[in-house]
Amino acid sequence: MSNPQPNNPLHGLTLETILTRLVERYGWDELGRMINFKCFRHEPGIKSSLKFLRKAPWAREKVETLYLRSLRKMD
Repeated sequence: MSNPQPNNPLHGLTLETILTRLVERYGWDELGRMINFKCFRHEPGIKSSLKFLRKAPWAREKVETLYLRSLRKMD
């Protein structure tokens, strides 16, 4: 049984997509100020950031929360 989640804005988005969109919107410098992760401030890159975020669920949650807030600002 598949449960579609039409009201979940994160449904169907990969972490890579979320991170890429945040970087496109804010850039690495601003993203590093908004969420103080070393992977965003020191030699940032999608691949290295994804590696960290996949190992740290608490960090992924912060990124997803920022993404959701950025969606609300666009409305």
